[in-house]
Amino acid sequence: MNDEERHDAGMAVRRQVLGDAHVDRAVADTDGFTADFQDLITRYAWGEIWTRPGLDRRTRSCITLAVLATLRHDEELAMHVRAALRNGLTPEEVAEVLLQVGIYAGVPAANRAFTVARQTLRQEAQ
Repeated sequence: MNDEERHDAGMAVRRQVLGDAHVDRAVADTDGFTADFQDLITRYAWGEIWTRPGLDRRTRSCITLAVLATLRHDEELAMHVRAALRNGLTPEEVAEVLLQVGIYAGVPAANRAFTVARQTLRQEAQ
């Protein structure tokens, strides 16, 4: 796959996982300073990794939630809680992922992640 095809595939997956509204905001906010970074994540995160056949999107969402919770990247975690719902996870499954984080990454990381996830799930339910 060439760079243009990878970008197109990545943009399609990015829209499916994150939603058009989020991607449209990110694209609209892109400028000369962030353009290369936006291209990088679209081609490689979304066009190379999220399109691979080895894991389904639900599994990729679980892994992404666990890593973001462990690293305490709250803003990205909230975004990927919404993505996980789009990828078919239930709120109960999101909680299970965060329980797993509590055991392997520590209670403080999971505690923070539960707070972020609960707020996000409440917002999505409105």
